Amino acid sequence: MSSRKVVILHNEVDQHASVADQDVIVQRDAVRQALCEQGYQVEILECTLNMQNAADHLRSLNPDVVFNLVESLGGTDRLMAAATLLLESMKIPFTGASTNAILQTSDKVSAKRLMTVAGLPTARWSTGADFNSHNHGAVSRAIIKPVWEHASFGMDDDCVVDIAAVPDWRTRLRDRCVNSGCLHFAEEYIDGREFNLSVLEGDDGRPVVLPPAEIDFSAYPTEKPRIVGHKAKWCEESFEYQQTPRSFEFAGSDSPLLQQLTELAATCWHTFQLSGYARIDFRVDHAGTPWILESNVNPCLSPDAGFAAALDRASISFSSAVDQIVRRAMSLP
Repeated sequence: MSSRKVVILHNEVDQHASVADQDVIVQRDAVRQALCEQGYQVEILECTLNMQNAADHLRSLNPDVVFNLVESLGGTDRLMAAATLLLESMKIPFTGASTNAILQTSDKVSAKRLMTVAGLPTARWSTGADFNSHNHGAVSRAIIKPVWEHASFGMDDDCVVDIAAVPDWRTRLRDRCVNSGCLHFAEEYIDGREFNLSVLEGDDGRPVVLPPAEIDFSAYPTEKPRIVGHKAKWCEESFEYQQTPRSFEFAGSDSPLLQQLTELAATCWHTFQLSGYARIDFRVDHAGTPWILESNVNPCLSPDAGFAAALDRASISFSSAVDQIVRRAMSLP
């Protein structure tokens, strides 16, 4: 048991905020309960763009470590790194990824460029010009995504575009940028299976890749894009939410693929110099080739989310994992 003080830092959430934004409160409460079970002293601090106010409160609280749950600031995920910049400048240990890792992974286009340089498989993309050509063949379908925003922000079936049938897809891309007020890009749509692999930093600092989970799209009609859009994540009454369960059960024939995904997840961890915990998302095409979608350095810690489910599958309690994350932030064995 520990008597160390932990401040849980999270972005301020308005009572009228969306379900997606309010989820950080669910995470906060789950982490607080886990920390209390492990004997930590726990304080809560909401963070806004008033960095001076946050700094003053942190000095007053004088924590041994901060559990960082800041997912966005000022209404955009793009500014989440402001919180870790503050913590680094104050030399306060904190959980999860460094500012550099957050910036490299949160900008999905920059992350894809880095993966390409590192030789990691990632789908082709475009910010409005032709798709980059690090592999061969024409791009037939694309999915339009926000560059900086996460949690399937604004994503629906209309995000998937048939390039041949919609020759003005660049106009569709520009419209998404204008209408949402957020920068978007187009990524090659990989028709096939989707996997999430959660990763926990071990005692030796090396990544421990938890059991792979697959999103089950088997109930989707043939013509419906197989994506985990906004409804699938946040609208409990929707068809998409109810018909995208995760599964940890696989046929023996999947073993080589699962091993490959595990190795790629660990390579992503090292490539982006991640720490604490993370989740790596994949698509696997019909030929069995895996493609990395993104590295999520602050995956959802809600009890019903994928990270907690992967911990349970690995027979690791949520409270012990939270303790592990905190101890690694303080570089304790």
